[in-house]
Amino acid sequence: MGNKLKNLGLIGIGMVAGVAATVQFSAFAQKAAESPLPLDELRQLADVYGLIKSDYVEKVDDKKLLSDAIAGMVASLDPHSVYLDQKDFAEMQEEVEGKFVGVGVEVAMEDGYVKIVTPIEDTPAYRAGIKAGDLITRIDNVPVKGLSLDDAIKRMRGEAHSKVMLTIARRGADAPWVVPVERQEIKVASVKGKIVEPGYAWLRISQFQEETVDELAAKIKELYAQNPAIKGLVLDLRNDPGGLLPSAIGVSAAFLPQNEVIVSTKGQLAESNATFYGRREFYAMKPGADPLSKLPAALKTVPMVVLVNTGSASASEIVAGALQDYKRAIVLGSQTFGKGSVQTLRQLTEDTAVKLTTARYYTPKGRSIQALGIVPDLKVDETAEGDGLNAMQVREADLDHHLVNEGEKAVTVSAAAASAAKAKARRDELEEEQRALALLKNAKPLEFGGKDDFQLAQAINHFKGLPVRLAKVDAEGDKAAPAQLPGEEQKPPELKGAPKK
Repeated sequence: MGNKLKNLGLIGIGMVAGVAATVQFSAFAQKAAESPLPLDELRQLADVYGLIKSDYVEKVDDKKLLSDAIAGMVASLDPHSVYLDQKDFAEMQEEVEGKFVGVGVEVAMEDGYVKIVTPIEDTPAYRAGIKAGDLITRIDNVPVKGLSLDDAIKRMRGEAHSKVMLTIARRGADAPWVVPVERQEIKVASVKGKIVEPGYAWLRISQFQEETVDELAAKIKELYAQNPAIKGLVLDLRNDPGGLLPSAIGVSAAFLPQNEVIVSTKGQLAESNATFYGRREFYAMKPGADPLSKLPAALKTVPMVVLVNTGSASASEIVAGALQDYKRAIVLGSQTFGKGSVQTLRQLTEDTAVKLTTARYYTPKGRSIQALGIVPDLKVDETAEGDGLNAMQVREADLDHHLVNEGEKAVTVSAAAASAAKAKARRDELEEEQRALALLKNAKPLEFGGKDDFQLAQAINHFKGLPVRLAKVDAEGDKAAPAQLPGEEQKPPELKGAPKK
């Protein structure tokens, strides 16, 4: 969707624009080429390089020119393959570790300004009095209007103990004011949770990081200590962009019988064809005891709802797909992003790497999620009035040169028919955006897990056997209805090439 929201960002966990990869780490190993190098094309590349060096209007740095050439080559493959220079590689490591130097706010873009979704508790922004709904209009006196969200985030990050001046506008205030905020290293927990009401628990995973499985285990023990007789558990994966594959396997394993298949992958390399099980060796990120070994036995059978939306991607889709395939949980919300590919980090030098798409992944029953996503069992809008910001977000299938789903079939249509279809789709998109923006004009920022969380309320209704308010219209314009529910059987597509259990 050409004009959908592409600008949801999260300074709190180091994310900027886009969707996090499901990442595996691998040392870079050189191997003999399976086919001869294309010498003519390589000579042409060298010729162009020589022309730029000799004829371009000004001198160009060799290192920059070659780095940009590598970056362009990798980026042309698909939206998630990328060359990481020294700075990008460092940021990637921060993202995986779940810590960074910044001010500590979750943000989105609104009307060209940076809007505070929420200040993270006990961070510099929180202590400075910045509140949800505030707008940042200037950063170090540089107007935010005209900056991308990525640029704005980078301006707010910096060296520890350095200061950034934020100009804040607040609804109802007479005028904007300037707040000096000292940057600090911020460690963000990826898991939070609470007892929503007696008997019903809510667990949220914001991103799959190195510590996610340990944090999940600790939070579950805490919740069961508060309420040993939990009757329903909501696993909230909304706007979770993904992260580390072992963490996704561990989260799935926490709720499933031991040793079940969680996900399979298939790619060009032999190592990319693998099946991952719910066992310690597949999810433990460090030596020691199994973090899932002492969880309450009731966790394997407690009724579950998984909340997802268009921002649920990659590792989130692995978890939602596994729990849905085994009929362990009802999936509720909106169709997910559809990022069904694995990125492997191949380190080139000490401080550079290539994040390369190396495989597609499949749910336990062999479903490929790539460019399709997970379809909820119960389609429920973001709010009682409609799907809000979620309806305006891009999905994997909207991205240029995205990796196609193996089940997609090429459809031949005339140029005139294609043009007419594109024009109609664009009109529908504009109407959808106008409706959503009108509803959001005076809407409060959505707080996941808060008292006004409509989808969470519908999940609790489901547990209690009360009516669930389904979405008015699904993505295709049809009346919404539940997808496959527990008890209904669906023949999975054949999974070729992956090892079998």
